[in-house]
Amino acid sequence: MPGSTRSSARSISWLTATCLVVANMVGTGVFTSLGFQVGDLPSVFTLMVLWLLGGVCALCGALSYAELAAAMPRSGGEYHYLSEIYHPAVGFLAGWISASVGFAAPVALAAMAFSTYFSSIFPNVAPLPVSLAVVALVTTIHLRGGTIGSIFQNAATSLKVLLILALITFGFTSTHQEPVSFLPQPGDAKLMTSTPFAISLVFVMYAYSGWNASTYIVGEMRDPARDIPRSLGLGTLLVITLYLALNAVFLLAAPMPELAAAKDNVAHVAAAHIFGATGGRFMAGLICAGLISTISAMMWVGPRVTMVMGEDCSALSWLAFKRNQIPVVAIGAQALVVIVLLCTATFASVLTYVQFSLTFCSFLTVLGVFVLRFTQPALPRPYKTWGYPVTPLIFLGVSAWMLWQILVSRPAESLWGLVTALLGLALYFFSPTRPAAGARLENGPANPRL
Repeated sequence: MPGSTRSSARSISWLTATCLVVANMVGTGVFTSLGFQVGDLPSVFTLMVLWLLGGVCALCGALSYAELAAAMPRSGGEYHYLSEIYHPAVGFLAGWISASVGFAAPVALAAMAFSTYFSSIFPNVAPLPVSLAVVALVTTIHLRGGTIGSIFQNAATSLKVLLILALITFGFTSTHQEPVSFLPQPGDAKLMTSTPFAISLVFVMYAYSGWNASTYIVGEMRDPARDIPRSLGLGTLLVITLYLALNAVFLLAAPMPELAAAKDNVAHVAAAHIFGATGGRFMAGLICAGLISTISAMMWVGPRVTMVMGEDCSALSWLAFKRNQIPVVAIGAQALVVIVLLCTATFASVLTYVQFSLTFCSFLTVLGVFVLRFTQPALPRPYKTWGYPVTPLIFLGVSAWMLWQILVSRPAESLWGLVTALLGLALYFFSPTRPAAGARLENGPANPRL
């Protein structure tokens, strides 16, 4: 029966969607970013403002995306929204960025961080094989089926949140704490308007990236109009709270010079100060388990974007192949890109490269809230952005400032991001069959069967 097929396809609850948001956000960034920030921003207050600003920006973005997702309930995220709001070429550009590096790069970063923390437990094991092995394991799980992937995702996310809560609890109650002050100090205002603050915001926004995760699977959700805003809002608020508390613990647990020297191993350094050497290694193992959740979330969401692109573009039709509703070819293609990144790139370069591209796409999407209200005022909107127009303007302002600072200070990585985008546009315009331009929203969302 068609009704049964639709019911089985829409199997994801708001709880699973919220877990997916949390899993996408909590991971590599929060366990690695602080080590890259404390050297240039030696002020506890400035660092906490940095993470709060990133959280507010992410929440404003989530509230804006929720309006678009409720009004256009089809899987695909930015690919779908930008196609409908501007032109299919713009949507294809966003989808291409997501398909090529947008999800693969965070998976590679999480796998790199996994091997870093794994080496804290087993120092004689080479990092690259470890990274490749964990990617292969998670890919295999998601190729087995949606139910298995959902159960695995919920369990891994729950473990990760419990790990962070344990670090926060023991960190705040530890008898050994650094003599730091969370109050403003002279010179903080200058630090918060400096280039290092803007560059550090790149790392912070990467840590918060994933606040839009449930919009990529809206076609598989039971009640998108209600569950998308709920999952995005609750997931983002939960992560903001966890991030502020966890970074406060890191700063209380270990001296800033040690955190700066640790770079992407900052959580292990803090855990070793809280629990001792043995306890630090045990916590490193739990962090590894938590990073598996991040890898799993990206390996779940990313292929859904490339699958939808394959449905719309003949040049990529092979990506749309599904087996038992699982986009097996898209999953395999993303895994292949991850392997290439693991074998060829470094942590910092991959992070800056992908963050420039993703921030640009998010900027265009949130701007689309204003565009769509002007061009399609009669479009049914089950949910409207809370705080409009202030909340989307906050996101746009912070994103524009960050994009400019990345472009000026890291031109090489920014250039590679632009080259990636141009390759996507070339593929679109030279494709023999591609989505045609048109105001499809007047007749309802495209491909409503999703």
